[in-house]
Amino acid sequence: MYLIASILTLLVALVALFLRTKVDLMMMQQNSYRINRYRVWQKESGDTSTMSRLMAYICAGITLVKWVPATAGLAVLAIFGAIECIRLFRKKYKKPLVWTARVRRICGVALLVEAIIITIIALGDFDSSTPYCLYRCATTAVLIYAASYWVVIAAVWLLKPVENHIVKKYYDEAASILRSMPDLKIIGITGSYGKTSTKHYLYRILSEQYDTLMTPGNFNTTLGVVRTVREYLKPYNEVFIVEMGAKECGDIKEICDLVHPSIGIVTAVGPQHLESFGSIENVQATKFELVDSLPADGFAVLNNDFDMIATRNVANVETVRYSAQEGRAADYHAVDVTYSQHGTEFTIASAEGNIITLRTRLVGRCNVSNLMAAVIVALNMGVSADKIKYAVGQIEQVEHRLSIKSTPGGLTIIDDAYNSNPVGSAMALEVLAGMTAGRRIIITPGMIELGEDQYRLNRDFGAKIPRCADIAIIVGKYNREAITEGIGKTDKLEVHTVDSFAQAQQLLVSTARCGDTVLYENDLPDTFK
Repeated sequence: MYLIASILTLLVALVALFLRTKVDLMMMQQNSYRINRYRVWQKESGDTSTMSRLMAYICAGITLVKWVPATAGLAVLAIFGAIECIRLFRKKYKKPLVWTARVRRICGVALLVEAIIITIIALGDFDSSTPYCLYRCATTAVLIYAASYWVVIAAVWLLKPVENHIVKKYYDEAASILRSMPDLKIIGITGSYGKTSTKHYLYRILSEQYDTLMTPGNFNTTLGVVRTVREYLKPYNEVFIVEMGAKECGDIKEICDLVHPSIGIVTAVGPQHLESFGSIENVQATKFELVDSLPADGFAVLNNDFDMIATRNVANVETVRYSAQEGRAADYHAVDVTYSQHGTEFTIASAEGNIITLRTRLVGRCNVSNLMAAVIVALNMGVSADKIKYAVGQIEQVEHRLSIKSTPGGLTIIDDAYNSNPVGSAMALEVLAGMTAGRRIIITPGMIELGEDQYRLNRDFGAKIPRCADIAIIVGKYNREAITEGIGKTDKLEVHTVDSFAQAQQLLVSTARCGDTVLYENDLPDTFK
């Protein structure tokens, strides 16, 4: 009986350890497999001292006390393992682990390290009975559970030479493919925000005249671009639109050194990813790595609505500047902008007069700005005004980026949940303020990755809410204090605080009425609580 109990306890402990390792792998993946970034996240999130990890230490410690009977120790380990198995099986994640080849390699090495540690413990007890060895192995598995992140970190570190070799091989292959297509027009798009939407809009417009490819999804890193070239680029493609993301200085230049763009768009320079960049000046320098990489006969399109763009001189390439705001110095302006639940109408004008009037299903000044950049590039590439108007009219709203839809219950949903930022959140509130048919409800956890300005910017965001909404539901604790401080004491706004989006949904069901408008502003990933 003792032998069977020992076997079952060990199996339960091993399953719990595997599930915990899988979660650690997921978070390592969300931190781009960068150990330093992963460790920063652990420090900020408190992942190393969660209740489950502390309980693992306690349970393992109990079994090591000499006067605790083995049967009691087995019971403690079995109960802990079973509880964690059930909890981890049931837990849902917004961005679950993607089982890429790299993840499988890391997982394999991590499990091998864990197996070696457990085996060494088992061999160390060779004078003991088999059930006792199994008991000690279960204890070891629970101890590893408590510090499983170190195993994942070790696996990533051990695989660095292998990963570097694989990356170089794929990088060289992508570079060779691009060299074989000298006539391919390559357009780079970067910015603190707005780059993904601009990419989609430009793709839709240019597709009216050119065989166009864009980097799919969030393939905006060097490896994402490499994969796009290897798997998606065809010899007959005429235009390649490359979204370029960055979290550190040099990230954009690395992509440019691979693809060598001839046209560049900078949509925004703002306080995004300040925790990794360190300063707004570093953000500016990194985004302008795209412009600095353009050839002498290239073409740069810059959004002057941002001070860090408007004040940045460019002398190496022909440059056009645009603005969706009044009073900004620019070559092109958006004028006569009107919103409705059906979309937006606006005109792009220059100092010489109106250039083109457009109607779109999109809403929000941020979308007007993103469309302007796409239209300017399309005009530069010889696309006719009629084709541009038609394409803009056909553009579908990008999911989770200020998209509007209606529910069967009569609610209007403004979905801006993808990735909030100070400028985008203000524009989303501007759209919400214009919806006056019923009550206006905002559901938000605030904004993240803003460095030292995190509190202040979320407080400023909160200060805008009473002017634009009737009900505010603040989700989670990450930015709760800053947002509620910004909101202050007001009779104009009904404020609720909840711990999760599930609770927010329950509250919405009991609160919302037909005709109300609901704005979802941001949706924190699993890396934040």
